[in-house]
Amino acid sequence: MPSNPYTAHIEASVLTAEPVELVRTLYRGALDAVGDARVCIGGGDPAGRSAAVSKAVNILRELAFSLNPESEPGMARNLLELYDYMQRRLLAAHLERSEAPLVEVTGLLATLAEAWEHVEAPPAAESSLLQRAG
Repeated sequence: MPSNPYTAHIEASVLTAEPVELVRTLYRGALDAVGDARVCIGGGDPAGRSAAVSKAVNILRELAFSLNPESEPGMARNLLELYDYMQRRLLAAHLERSEAPLVEVTGLLATLAEAWEHVEAPPAAESSLLQRAG
């Protein structure tokens, strides 16, 4: 099977990215997946809706898994609860075939993604600590 150069480029970008950029990428991916789910609801595509919701839920799980509660316990707990809430809303959207929960999750994700756009990557020494905690 021939290798897809686009996939290889994405893989290389992920493997060399700083932790802050990876978080930004995950948020963009989640937003794209929720947008895809909205399109699938409008187009009556249950298989596409299922795949898009699953992708968004998996990204939120990854974000939850990457939290480091030792550094900021309160913030980590709040984000964990927010990620859990968004996952439940995504599943409700899928089960109810409703766009309203997707609109809500889009707004929450967009707010978080915007906040991460203002986060500066730490110096290289700190970055290696984040990758291990990551």
